[in-house]
Amino acid sequence: MLLKRCKTLLENGEIVIRDILIESGKIKKIAEKIEENGVESIDIAEKFVLPGVIDVHTHMREPGLTSKEDFETGSMACVKGGVTTFIDMPNTIPNTITEQSLIEKFELIKGRSYCDYGFHFGGTRADNSKEIERVKDKVASTKVFLNMSTGDMLIEDEKVLENLFNSSKIISVHAEGEMVGKAIELSKKFKKPLYLCHISKAEELELIREAKKEGLDIYAEVTPHHLFLSEDMVEDNLLRMKPELKSKEDCEALWRGIADGTIDTIGTDHAPHRIEEKEQKLIFGVPSVENSLEMMLKGVKSGKIDLKRLIEIMTINPAKIFGIEGKKGVTVGGDADLVVINMRNEYKISREQIISKSGWSPYEGMVTGGRVVTTLVRGEIVYNNGEFLKKIGKGVSYSE
Repeated sequence: MLLKRCKTLLENGEIVIRDILIESGKIKKIAEKIEENGVESIDIAEKFVLPGVIDVHTHMREPGLTSKEDFETGSMACVKGGVTTFIDMPNTIPNTITEQSLIEKFELIKGRSYCDYGFHFGGTRADNSKEIERVKDKVASTKVFLNMSTGDMLIEDEKVLENLFNSSKIISVHAEGEMVGKAIELSKKFKKPLYLCHISKAEELELIREAKKEGLDIYAEVTPHHLFLSEDMVEDNLLRMKPELKSKEDCEALWRGIADGTIDTIGTDHAPHRIEEKEQKLIFGVPSVENSLEMMLKGVKSGKIDLKRLIEIMTINPAKIFGIEGKKGVTVGGDADLVVINMRNEYKISREQIISKSGWSPYEGMVTGGRVVTTLVRGEIVYNNGEFLKKIGKGVSYSE
C-alpha cells in the first residue's frame, strides 16, 4: 500500500509532506515522492498521518463484566479514537492473577480485536510472586494496587509487596498521595522499573521529579481527564473516578509536568460503566479511549503541547517503557500503525457518537482538536470514516 501526500513530522519536529510505502505490515520507505507500479495507492490529501496511539492503561471488562465493555467493542472504541495497541488491566472477574487466567484471557480475545493488544498481570495480597515469575515475559507488567481496588488486589502487607516487586520485570502501580512515595521506595530498594499510573496531583509530581533526579527508573502517566477536567465540574456521579478529579491548579501542574518531561505517557484508564449504572449509584470510572487522541489534539491547538511531544508520550514512550516490539512511530522498519487526522474537522463530542458500550463520554460538550479519519494496524485499514473493517488484532511481543 502507498499513502500519498501525507503530512507528517520529522524527528526534529518539522512538518513535511511525504509518501509512505507499506509492505508486509511494515513501513518500507518514506520519501518526498514514491512511484510504485501495481501497488494500491491512497491519496491522503495532505491530512496529518501520525503513529497509532499505544494506550497501556485500559479496562476492557472481559471476562466477567462484559455488560460494560468487551474486547470487540473496546477495540472498536480504540480504533475510532486512533489507538492501535491497548494493554488491558487485570482487575476483571476473575482477576488476571494466575497463569491459567492469563491463558484464558488470550483465548477470549483471539480473533475479536480490531487492534493489537497485551495484558498486565495482577499482584495479590495472597502473594502470587511464583505465578509472576512464570508469566512475566508474556505480560507488560505486574499491576500492584496500593490504594483501593477490587477483589483480592489491594496489597498492604510489606513482605508481600517486597516479594511482588522482587519477582516482577516492571511494576505498574495505582498509588495516590503518600503511596507514591512508598512505591518509589520499593522501586529503589529492589532496582525495578516503576510505572506510576494516573498521577493527578502537583505534590505527587514533585516526588517523581526528585526520584528522576536521583536517576531512578521511574515513569509517570497522566490521563486526559485529569488534564481537561477539574473537581469544580463534578455535579453528579458521572465524573467520579479513582483518582478523583483535582483542582485547576493541579491540572496546570500536570501540563507543566508534560512539558518538562516529568510525565512520560498518556494512559486513558478507560474504565467504562453504562450510563444507567453511573446515574443510579456512585461507581468509579469513566470511558476515555475513544476520545483521548482528539482531546490531546485540543491541547496542541491551545499551545499546551506540540505534536512532537504528543507523539512521544502517546506512542514512542509507552513502547519503550514496556518493551513493546515493532511499535516505532512513523519510521522505516516499524509497524505501519498509522492514524489519518483531519485537524480542521473539529467537532463537539456528544453521547450519540459513542461506540463504547458505556454509551457516554466525560468530554461531552467539549470541542475536539481534530477528527480521526482512518486507522491502520500493521498496514491494514481497520477503521475508515465511521466504518469498522477488520478484526486483525494480535498480541504484542515484549523485548528482553
